Amino acid sequence: MRQIQLEIDYYKGASIIVATVEDRLVKSPKTKEMGKMPNNEYDIQELLQRDVYVNDTKVGVIVGERHHPNEARVRSMRIMVEPGVADEFMRKPAELAPLHKELIHSIRNDGSVKLSKSMRELQRRWRNTVRIDEKLYAPDEMMDRAVLDNQGMEIGVITDLVKIKRTYRAVVVKTRIGVQMQYGIDGNINIPITALARTRERLDEVVLSRTFDKLLGLPSYIQANDPDAVMEE
Repeated sequence: MRQIQLEIDYYKGASIIVATVEDRLVKSPKTKEMGKMPNNEYDIQELLQRDVYVNDTKVGVIVGERHHPNEARVRSMRIMVEPGVADEFMRKPAELAPLHKELIHSIRNDGSVKLSKSMRELQRRWRNTVRIDEKLYAPDEMMDRAVLDNQGMEIGVITDLVKIKRTYRAVVVKTRIGVQMQYGIDGNINIPITALARTRERLDEVVLSRTFDKLLGLPSYIQANDPDAVMEE
């Protein structure tokens, strides 16, 4: 059983420090001499449950981020998106979506978070996501997740994503040795996004909608592993 706790969506009751940008510039030993604090200096505990704005538009509320042993892999936070924003700026509305850390500009005097980009930039990034169980995930949030079938058998770990016609169609999974031997599959296989039923955030897992045996017979699985399929970088 994987013991690492990797996301704190819907975290409640956090003690949040309300600090202006000026306060942080004075107090933080990591502050650069000649300017504003870099975006990645904000700790998630300081941002939990804060409202997020682009100018005067409320985008949503920060509810957590993925915890990963390699912090460089964690480039996004989780945000509960305002319904009106989701309706207008997503292809299909989703309640939870990623917020890239590099978009955070500062903490305003009222405690809310100011983003450095426009709503159109958020829209562009939300289009470059994976939808699982009506939630959006950035590519970096998918990497290194374990993949299990619906009976709990671990198939392997996600190492990459497959994009076809500007849409993510599959995840690349590095399969376990035992699974390779049992099913006669390669060390790396493509699993269609449509076969992913849900995530288990606290265990950093993705669960299939069926058994692995049934997955292997799906037309979408066969097509995803067709070497003649057109892929995009």
